[in-house]
Amino acid sequence: MHITIVGSGYVGLVAGACFAELGHEVILVDNDTRKLAALKAGELPIHEKFLPELLTRHRDSRLKFCGDLIEAVTASTAIFIAVGTPPTDQGEADLSYVESVAREVARAINGYKVVVEKSTVPVYTSNWIRTVMLRNGASPESFDIASNPEFLREGTAVTDFLYPDRIVLGAESERCISLLRDIYQPLENGSYYGRQSAIPSPDNARVPPPLIVTSAKSAELIKHASNAFLAMKISFANAVASICEAVGADVQQVCLGVGSDSRIGSRFLNPSIGYGGSCFPKDLMAFRAVARECSYDFRLLEEVIRINENQRKRFLQKVRSALWTLKGKRLGVLGLAFKGGTDDIRESPAVFTVEALLKEGCTVAAYDPAAIERAREVFGSTIEYAPDAYRAARHADALLILTEWQEFAALDLPRLHSQLKYPIVVDGRNLYDPRIMVEHGFTYYSIGREAVAPETYVAAVSGRDKHHNKA
Repeated sequence: MHITIVGSGYVGLVAGACFAELGHEVILVDNDTRKLAALKAGELPIHEKFLPELLTRHRDSRLKFCGDLIEAVTASTAIFIAVGTPPTDQGEADLSYVESVAREVARAINGYKVVVEKSTVPVYTSNWIRTVMLRNGASPESFDIASNPEFLREGTAVTDFLYPDRIVLGAESERCISLLRDIYQPLENGSYYGRQSAIPSPDNARVPPPLIVTSAKSAELIKHASNAFLAMKISFANAVASICEAVGADVQQVCLGVGSDSRIGSRFLNPSIGYGGSCFPKDLMAFRAVARECSYDFRLLEEVIRINENQRKRFLQKVRSALWTLKGKRLGVLGLAFKGGTDDIRESPAVFTVEALLKEGCTVAAYDPAAIERAREVFGSTIEYAPDAYRAARHADALLILTEWQEFAALDLPRLHSQLKYPIVVDGRNLYDPRIMVEHGFTYYSIGREAVAPETYVAAVSGRDKHHNKA
């Protein structure tokens, strides 16, 4: 199949590389000449596992980069729109880039085309794309509009694309659905997974994945509803964590008990400093805007957003509890990306925390395995950039863990203890067992669990031993 992907951002670049991996001829179109030149030279604008291998494998063969949309559309049967849909000041999705692409595609049609929404867009966008194309001279029988939402997680986007939980195809015509099925056939029939060169399967992958055919409107809603539900699980875990802290329970134990229910599941039921990134905050605002347009008061979304914002403030208060005053304190920070496995700092709770600490008069030394260069664009020289976790901790009044990178969960604790001015760790991702931390001499704060310190731990153990001996 000859495919055009419009937009070389996160979704477009991953989709283009993966479609090429499935055997299709892909043209990736962007109007940013500098980005195109970098991609042609083999440079990657994002940090994503397996993406370098796919670009090396398919660049200049099945995957080509182009700045001429009309040329690409003329050479393709399917055109996937993967341009940005940033939020407006009112929280709605800005669809001006989508509209611009629709106009250009309409003027380039030279035969039957399927135009596919790959960007996350609100319901009714497919209708508007059709209207725009008709207004710009495309005949009704020359194209179909489809919605094929992406469900990619940053850090695992390539495996999410090639080993998806589901493939959703939303369209109104059988001809369109048939063509989209052909595009995904190597995944639907499982033939891709038998290739020796296939990207390795993640644990518990559904092979082959289920393919769900819906209307375009339903597919558009599936994407927003999915992200809203996942964000809700995160906010729910954080709300429960607040109660656990108040009563002295352990939120990890509570979430284990809750998540073991097959009706609920454990994924995304993890307390933390909150969600961030380019999807959840933007998509919740857009979904809320859609609900308002439909005259539905979706208060649940309002509360999910409020809990997430409040969780960031609660974490700052936890840091204050550990240090009393913040002005003049030196803090080590582990993690700047919004999550582990990516260099994306958009809407990152870690960035929010660092910004707040700087306003309080703190000195910050930060380390992140992938996001340092992007962080420089935000912080400049206002923070120190450490080459590793231990240098970030050196002479710090406390160490804050803000991103769940795997290497942060496997630190050399005696070495870490020796680097800190005071052995205080405030863990916003619950990467450590409080008992292990206190046994290594740390005062340890986490989310939804009681703060522990060596002296309180010894007293608690002594009290239990005395009670046991009396018994």
